[in-house]
Parts: sequence; C-alpha cells; structure tokens
Amino acid sequence: CEDCGKSLIGECKLHGPLIRAKDRVIPSRARLTLPHYLTLRVLELRAGNQQILGVFAKKVIQKRTQFGPYVGQLSTKLTCYDESRLVLQVLKDGGKYFLDTPNEDCGNWMMFVRLARNQEEQTLVAYQHCGEVYFTTVKPIEPHTELKVWYAADYAKFMEASAVLIKEESDVCPLPPVAKEPVDPWTCSSCRSTFATFALLESHQCIHKDQV
Repeated sequence: CEDCGKSLIGECKLHGPLIRAKDRVIPSRARLTLPHYLTLRVLELRAGNQQILGVFAKKVIQKRTQFGPYVGQLSTKLTCYDESRLVLQVLKDGGKYFLDTPNEDCGNWMMFVRLARNQEEQTLVAYQHCGEVYFTTVKPIEPHTELKVWYAADYAKFMEASAVLIKEESDVCPLPPVAKEPVDPWTCSSCRSTFATFALLESHQCIHKDQV
C-alpha cells in the first residue's frame, strides 16, 4: 500500500482495495474484418450467453459484388459445426479439406453469414476458385437485409448438396431445376438431428466421434 508503506497479502484494511481499471475489449479478428457497409446483429441469445449473429447490409450492395476469400483453418474433419452456417470444403494439393472456424480469431466476417433456407431469402452464392471459397451477390441487397448464402450449382455437386436457385433473369442461362429442400433428410443416429445431405451428416458425426 503506497499510503501506509506496507507490503500486504490482499487489500489494505486501513485504506481499502485498489481501484481496478480494466483493459479495453478488443474485437475479434473476424469482427474487425467486417466491411464498413455491413453490420452484425444479435438475432438470438441462447443459454450460456451464446449469441446467434447475422450479417446485414447498411446500404445498397450491387449484384455481382464478390466477397472473400473465406478465411478458415484447413482440416480433414470438422471440429466446429453450426446448423445455421454452410459447411465449406476446398481442394488443396489433391486433397479435400474443411474450412474450419473454431473461433472468431482464426476466421473472417464471412463465418457469420447464415445459410439460406429457400430461394427467396438467398442473397449470396458460395463457390470455389483456385482453392479458395468466395461469396458473390446474386441480386441487389437492400439496406437492413440479411446476407444469406447457399452453394453455387457446381459447388453444390462438390459438396453433395442440392442447389437453391434464384429466379433467373433473361441474360443468365437457366440452371436445371432442382428441389429446394430434400424430401428425405439424413438423420443422425446419435442425436436425431437432420441434415440436407449425407456430406453434412458425415461432418456432424465427426463431432460425436471426438466427444466419445
């Protein structure tokens, strides 16, 4: 204590505790990479203070705007699975790897983009180029609209997933029609969760194996 000149274990009984000044909280790497015309919003607060986030536009974003590449750790198995986010894989040196983002310090803002459930809410398409994954807008995005993504047609085949298609315009070659959602979803035998494709189910089951 600088007031009474004594070295003490704990606080000084005469002059009381020190006034603690906390460091400023530094945003994670993923949050710091968010473009200035996008913002994160808390959509849901779950047990344990877990926040479910979405990415929203602050101004009009033009069609054919490219974002990326997606930043993540290359892994042979998925360690962090979130049913509201896309599972992403890439080809590197002849091998197929997951783009894993176990925490916000090893990814960029694209890890917060949620998957589109149907063609009406899809605003982005995900695809692979030169071993990297990019998101590109498929239509103009109005302010306060959430960015939501699904696989491009060729990338959907690579991921063994169905394609969610945007209504094609006259200057775009239409893609073969496919079902928006699978009729018979894949079900996990451990927790009964359902998945659109076998690839997503297989990725999810890796988590159960690690827990065992």
